[in-house]
Amino acid sequence: MTTGSNGGVIMTESASLPKPAQNVLTDATERGLDIKIIRTEKTARSAVEAAEAVEAEVGQIVKSLIFQGKKREQPIMLLVAGDKRVDEKAVASLIGEKIRRPDADFVRQATGFAIGGVSPFGSSAPIQCLMDESLFRFDTVWAAAGTPHHVFAIDPTSLRDATGATVAQLG
Repeated sequence: MTTGSNGGVIMTESASLPKPAQNVLTDATERGLDIKIIRTEKTARSAVEAAEAVEAEVGQIVKSLIFQGKKREQPIMLLVAGDKRVDEKAVASLIGEKIRRPDADFVRQATGFAIGGVSPFGSSAPIQCLMDESLFRFDTVWAAAGTPHHVFAIDPTSLRDATGATVAQLG
């Protein structure tokens, strides 16, 4: 078990992970990744909180945001750097339809996760995924692992490859 200088992170044995984090770990393993999920003492519901918890830059935090297409009503996952805002017009241009922010029930149904813990892995069904090119500024980025207290580190190329994400300027 390790703790950051701010009391931020605790290494967690995979057997002691909550079910949503176990789903993330299982899905990542099935995609050929060897991730280490850590538990944060502080919540990581926002990019700023997550960055503080893991002692990283805000831009290194991957916001896994779920939007919904207005025509087809399908979920779209956007992997966006923590220091960027989504340009909804750019996303609409990429996917061929306008998007909207769905409610928490839609997010949970689409991903299996509650807002604040949505992970790029472990979703209940395949979801179209777009990844912000600005995440490639960093060697390592941090993503949610199913709960507001669980995260994992990954390099952006592995994240892109494992999610099948289309890389574009999203923010």
